[in-house]
Amino acid sequence: MGLVNNLSSLRKLSLLCYDQLGKYDSPSYYKLCAISRAAGILASRKKSLERGFRPKSPYAVKPELVSCYGFKIRNGVLEIPVARGRRFGIPLTKHTLHVISRPGVKVRSFTLTCNSLSLCISRDVPVIRCLSTVGVDRNLRNLTVGNDRETRQYDLSETVRIARVSTDIVASFKRNDVRIRSTLFSKHGARRAHRVSHLLHNVTKRIVGVAVEQRTAIVLENIEGIRSLYRKGNGQGRRYRGRMNCWIFGEPQRQIEYKARWFGLPVIRLSKGDTRGSSVACPRCGERLQSDKRLQRKLWCSECRRVMDRDRVAAVNLARRGRVRVARSRPPILPEAQGGAGEAVKGNPTPTVIPGVDAPKLTQPTKS
Repeated sequence: MGLVNNLSSLRKLSLLCYDQLGKYDSPSYYKLCAISRAAGILASRKKSLERGFRPKSPYAVKPELVSCYGFKIRNGVLEIPVARGRRFGIPLTKHTLHVISRPGVKVRSFTLTCNSLSLCISRDVPVIRCLSTVGVDRNLRNLTVGNDRETRQYDLSETVRIARVSTDIVASFKRNDVRIRSTLFSKHGARRAHRVSHLLHNVTKRIVGVAVEQRTAIVLENIEGIRSLYRKGNGQGRRYRGRMNCWIFGEPQRQIEYKARWFGLPVIRLSKGDTRGSSVACPRCGERLQSDKRLQRKLWCSECRRVMDRDRVAAVNLARRGRVRVARSRPPILPEAQGGAGEAVKGNPTPTVIPGVDAPKLTQPTKS
């Protein structure tokens, strides 16, 4: 219907299709789910056409059911309507029941696929009045967190090893069948992504936990466009470019933001102008630090006569610049921290938007 009438917006598609879906033997709760799913696919197709690409006929990648209506949780079982007066029960795990039984937690919607069930939960949390700021410097092999008082470094060299091993395994395949190669590449790529995400989860959980305990706002740098530094012709080796371009620098930021939002902790996102020069400016005197190949990742200040780690320098400078940003705001809490929270469900092919249902509340997924 959307292709025939050239529609991609949720509102227009709902007005056109809602009544026509009544002939199908399905609860009316799921009409908006189907319309929203189709609207997302059609919007993605429209964007591809605007960019000059000719996409194939749109289709749903996998069957899934998303709904905010009609479900109940009773006696540890999620009951969803399947027909008039009939419900299908799905037992929930102990961990899921423990999470949704916490004070203030509400189950907003569920997502059901062939292999998994995800519950979207929300809660209202007060914004933490922070006493200071802490900067987070993202690097290939570590995450450095700190301010003027203290700096900590979290080792991420295991993620580099995982990426190297995955690349070597994929490079060893000699089959000429494109379908088999694609299947194997997807399998090892997904395995690598899951392992790296788990390692980052442990690190970001500790970072947010310490920040909540010490009541420090988290300051994140803007490193968008960093891929342009590692292109062919920039004087770098092929393996070095491959290693840097495989760096998932956006995943730590995503995890830190939704975890901090869940606790009501402010997160400051600096602009590119605020981020510029954060790793080469001396935090004591402000002079530009000098580099030396013999010092590896350490820099030398000619005024202070000191050798400093560039990652720790960047974290301290980010914390200071974030503190200046907070001081300029009125009231002294970030606008991003006052507003609504984004949905923390990872990997949704298209966002499910239902008019009149989506509320500006903090959300966190839990799977059963």
